[in-house]
Amino acid sequence: MVRRYRKLLIGLVIVIFITLLIQDLLRHRGPADLTGGFEEIAFVRNDQNKGGIIRIYAFRVADTVGANYMECGELLPHNDYGSITEAYFFESGASAPMSIQLEPPHFDTLRFRPVAVYTKGEDGVGRVTR
Repeated sequence: MVRRYRKLLIGLVIVIFITLLIQDLLRHRGPADLTGGFEEIAFVRNDQNKGGIIRIYAFRVADTVGANYMECGELLPHNDYGSITEAYFFESGASAPMSIQLEPPHFDTLRFRPVAVYTKGEDGVGRVTR
């Protein structure tokens, strides 16, 4: 009788663990889920895997006042060992670049003006400048 309950208990623990795992996988948040109306419009990453990985993003933001730029930047992937992640945020009604380049300036700075820039450098600390 005790063995039967032991097997039942172990089975129940396994089912609960698998349920929580699947629930966590389905609940993955992204920038589009944040307040502010973030929409990714451009992305570029360096091709080489030797050395640091460089990722550059461009986002449209519907609510520039209430948007949490730091939280959006923290959701973006970042690696150690000299990696750089940058995100440029543009107002939704204004013109924004549809493609960006790895080499700075990453877009035409005379035509496009970001409302904020998120940078996470080699030290792993994210910063937002407006």
